[in-house]
Amino acid sequence: MTDVLLKELSNSDIDWLLATGTQEEIPPSTTILRQGQPVEALYILLDGALTVSVSQADNNPLGRAFAALEGGEMSGREIARLSSGEMLGEMPFLEASLSATTVKAIEKSLILSVPQQQLTQKLQEDLSFAAHLYRAIAIQLADRQAKMVSEIGHSTIVLGQPQLREILFVFAELHDSDIDWMISAGSATRIPAGTVLVRGGRPIEALYILLDGKLTLSVSENDGNPLMRAFSNLEGSEISGREFARLSKGDLVGETSFVEASPPGVAVAAIEDSLVLSIPRWRLAAKLLHDEGFAARFYRVLAILLADKQQGIISRLGYGRLSYSKGQSLDEDCNYENEINSDFLAQVALAGTRFNWMLKKIQGR
Repeated sequence: MTDVLLKELSNSDIDWLLATGTQEEIPPSTTILRQGQPVEALYILLDGALTVSVSQADNNPLGRAFAALEGGEMSGREIARLSSGEMLGEMPFLEASLSATTVKAIEKSLILSVPQQQLTQKLQEDLSFAAHLYRAIAIQLADRQAKMVSEIGHSTIVLGQPQLREILFVFAELHDSDIDWMISAGSATRIPAGTVLVRGGRPIEALYILLDGKLTLSVSENDGNPLMRAFSNLEGSEISGREFARLSKGDLVGETSFVEASPPGVAVAAIEDSLVLSIPRWRLAAKLLHDEGFAARFYRVLAILLADKQQGIISRLGYGRLSYSKGQSLDEDCNYENEINSDFLAQVALAGTRFNWMLKKIQGR
């Protein structure tokens, strides 16, 4: 992932980061981010190597089982190693949260630290910069998630379902004009039960928004050869594999194909009669290229969804959760993870209103 920032950022983007940030040499074993603590900056690793780990809840039996099988300690687990060009501390720029991981240097490293306040203001004022940086973050998150699944095993996909519904992010973050464009650019299609929408290992040719019905996601039990898997999926044949999730109204299909180089290994099929809005890939790619505001919002949403899925994998393995014990009284002055606040409730209401507006416009065409 060394060259992601060089590919995605412009010269002016890089110049601003260098002018605003501070370069610092980090000795080995130095903790840069601590899980559960506030993040004050976006860090870019210019040289060296870092380890990313998450703590584990001792009272989680599933986590204890995984730790026993791996011969690991209950105190924590390394989930990634970062090399030059990678970012850390990006989560607070996607959603209000504390650091979900602990990051330490494993050798002498050079880091560029960009203060949170200045970066947040830049992201709000410069749509071009925002589009470039959010896309780079989404690419790196997709790569890290793929490595986690590869190392831990596909069984973690079952455990790592998103913690929050996609509809809440997508329709709350996008503008009315964005949704209006998606309606005009796409076509609503009825999908009979049993129809295969996406085949594992095949290129995805559209972004799909599920307007009504239910879809099932499955992964092949034998995914060693992606070329064989793709060509064995004959048109009209049923999807074989293990189901690991079901999608419902408002969920997306094919969004990660805009930041992942390889076709996904996941197959998608309708388990009941469904209605989907299909936006051709080439139309959406052109929109992202020519509309900086739309691109900034789209890649921000995508980065949030990827971050949420990654945290879902961590949490369901018993790692990375700041929680209270059963029977413990709640303190009104203390903030707990996943606590519902007024901003979240407002987001839910806004997302629901926009989604219903989309449905009415499509049904009225």
